[in-house]
Amino acid sequence: MKTWILLLAGLFTLGFSQAQTPDAKEIIRKADSKLKGLTNKSEMKMTIIRPTWTREMTMKTWGKGEEYAMVLITSPVRDKGTAFLKRGKEIWNWQPSIDRVVKMPPSMMSQSWLGSDFKNDDLVQQTSIVNDFSHKLLGSETIEGRSCYKIELIPNEDAAVVWGKVISWIDKTDYLELKSEFYDEDGYLVNTMLGKDIKSLGGKLLPARLEVIPADEEGNKTVMEYLWIEFDKPIEESFFSVQNLKKIQ
Repeated sequence: MKTWILLLAGLFTLGFSQAQTPDAKEIIRKADSKLKGLTNKSEMKMTIIRPTWTREMTMKTWGKGEEYAMVLITSPVRDKGTAFLKRGKEIWNWQPSIDRVVKMPPSMMSQSWLGSDFKNDDLVQQTSIVNDFSHKLLGSETIEGRSCYKIELIPNEDAAVVWGKVISWIDKTDYLELKSEFYDEDGYLVNTMLGKDIKSLGGKLLPARLEVIPADEEGNKTVMEYLWIEFDKPIEESFFSVQNLKKIQ
């Protein structure tokens, strides 16, 4: 009888342990959806830091699910009015200085966004971290005093993805992306992104400051700060049009 009790206890423990093992893709989905909501609208400040100079830009952003996104540069004067639009997998760039809309090919997604350490894909998010990658839970680590899931993301073969591999650290309690490492196709570290200054934004606990640090360019860094953000306010799909790209304010 005692043997059966021990056996049943062992099976129960095994089943409970397996039930508690988180699914890596679900963790990434929760972290991604927390930042996006059904819709989102924000104002941000970007600071490009170099060893001999610093440059600041401000912008407004709008998003709806994974299909639609808009980014409008509001300062400095020389860049004001420049805008980017995502509809599905298609990306457009409005350049008021030359009065022209340019459709951006996938090859441009890996290029620097307006001279920063972000890539074009980081801002307009042509790539879906949920659907364009496979996900593997590597274990747990502590970042800034918070226990995090450490997850490896490998791009799917048919996905037009900028990176060869991404490793993300997601907070276990609030599903905050506190750190991500971005690798090229040869396995070399290119950038590290850190999520800092955690505070309530738009009714959610989020990192208000993102820092992107290149691996091989000492003294270079780009900082993105949320000035404000709101979620789940209605935005019509028609808002995300090429026509609106030219006149949005």
